[in-house]
Amino acid sequence: MKLFNSLTNQKEEFVPIKKGEVSIYVCGPTVYNYVHIGNTRPMIVFDILRRTFEYLGYKVTFVSNFTDVDDKIIKAAKEEGVSEKELTDKYIKAYEDVRRGLNLLFPTYAPRVTETMQPIIDFIAGLVEQGYAYEVDGDVYFRVTKIHEYGMLSGIKIEDLIAGASERVDDNDKKESSTDFALWKKTDEGIQFDSPWSKGRPGWHTECVVMINDIFENGRIDIHGGGQDLKFPHHENEIAQSMACHHHPIAHIWMHNQMININNQKMSKSLGNVLWAKDLLEQLGCNVYKWLMLSTHYRNPLNFTDEVLNNVKKEVEKVENIIKQVSLYLQIQHIDHKDYYKNIVDQMVEALSDDLNTSLALSQILGQVKVLNQLMRVKEKDDLEISKNYQTLLCMLDTMGFVYNPKQLSDSEIALYQQWQKEKSAKNFEQADLLRQELQNKGIL
Repeated sequence: MKLFNSLTNQKEEFVPIKKGEVSIYVCGPTVYNYVHIGNTRPMIVFDILRRTFEYLGYKVTFVSNFTDVDDKIIKAAKEEGVSEKELTDKYIKAYEDVRRGLNLLFPTYAPRVTETMQPIIDFIAGLVEQGYAYEVDGDVYFRVTKIHEYGMLSGIKIEDLIAGASERVDDNDKKESSTDFALWKKTDEGIQFDSPWSKGRPGWHTECVVMINDIFENGRIDIHGGGQDLKFPHHENEIAQSMACHHHPIAHIWMHNQMININNQKMSKSLGNVLWAKDLLEQLGCNVYKWLMLSTHYRNPLNFTDEVLNNVKKEVEKVENIIKQVSLYLQIQHIDHKDYYKNIVDQMVEALSDDLNTSLALSQILGQVKVLNQLMRVKEKDDLEISKNYQTLLCMLDTMGFVYNPKQLSDSEIALYQQWQKEKSAKNFEQADLLRQELQNKGIL
């Protein structure tokens, strides 16, 4: 397995901390609204990463959190006239409905900030005690200048941040330095928690590093993932806290997926081009949605256009058509072999093992569709070869998390199909047409 490491800006051979095991943490959503398609790109990308590791025989511990304490949550709860917990429960359920609808594996752990509060407070207290953080009027800030490695992920230098800050008015004169960031915020608005410093809530950048620290030994993991937009300051600030506490940058490999554009424009509320995942999923279905997301390499921007979508629909339709056709044929012939060509599936996984080359993996699936089409066009059919290649295609699709459930025919449906064939052969076209219509109504043809 080779993966592009954002920390070193190069593709590296994956070497696990523990042999045969992989620990992955992916930043989850702040749950104040429904999930948009941009939020689902990391969900799908890192699900493929997990599935690839599992196919290769690794035991995967996969963690993705929910941020359920935030200013945006307080505002949205007020607007909807509900408590913050009611709001976050609603949108967590909606998020998980999308995850289920996209046939994504659920995390091994899905911690919430509200349920991790004591470890967060203890972690901040440790940073204060060691001199990496300080309290002012109930707020706690992290001293960025104490971390000489700051900028190791983003390439941003502390001096440049200080210079940039001096060019604008800083509305927070409590901080020792403009580069410092909040670990704890004193507040009298919204949900509050008791701490040694004040009633308040944690800063966003502390949550993930603490959850990793809480679940994994010494806060060290194999892979940390998320969107490119989190690289700075969120992930950089996570690393800073880990360097202070553990003297390591949390993950051996950092992975970032690029953003989604709509018709060559950045997706944003101000442009009114935000696409909600639940609506798109209902409109497109799981397979088209996921195929679209995986058609472009995760480190490249994905441009959502009608042309791209139409091409994806055609490719998915090719897969669906051959599965329907072959499944019907095998059932009519009473062939039920489960053998498949493992070497063909391995070739696809080899593409995924090269920094998730999903576009190549999809092209290999289409190559398998082509093989089946050729086998089905032959007059003297090799039923065993058809069956093995069919099972191979199903295994390839399942490995990537696509959902294809070919219709299982009852004895009466098989008899109906055979009667239709008989009427066609006898040139009883009127009766054959009636039977064909009945088969179409049942979704067999």
